[in-house]
Amino acid sequence: VQLQASGGGLVQAGGSLRLSCAVSGVTLDYVSVGWFRQAPGKEREGVSCIEARDDSTYYADSVKGRFTASRGSARNTIDLQLNSLKAEDTAVYYCAVRRGVCAVAPGPYEYWGNGTLVTVSS
Repeated sequence: VQLQASGGGLVQAGGSLRLSCAVSGVTLDYVSVGWFRQAPGKEREGVSCIEARDDSTYYADSVKGRFTASRGSARNTIDLQLNSLKAEDTAVYYCAVRRGVCAVAPGPYEYWGNGTLVTVSS
């Protein structure tokens, strides 16, 4: 199983970005895809998760109403739309896969992609 995250960049506060996670080696219908982020000096934290079997989504309180996870237009991809970005959203964003339902903590995720850096300037 391989994951490739992309779409990060530099954006002004209030702006938007769309991250994408391309998954290979497993069918999305049987896994959950989580998005996590890690800012310098901080622990990795869960941002969002989507259970691909029925597209149920979950969000951290800090991003609820601003971030949206969904199936991507490309096959076997999961996107994360980031709107109304704040300086505190600056971090490296990672996608991860686990067989089963969404989990809040990073530990239960079996496969991880590379990170993509999101920098929000204030």
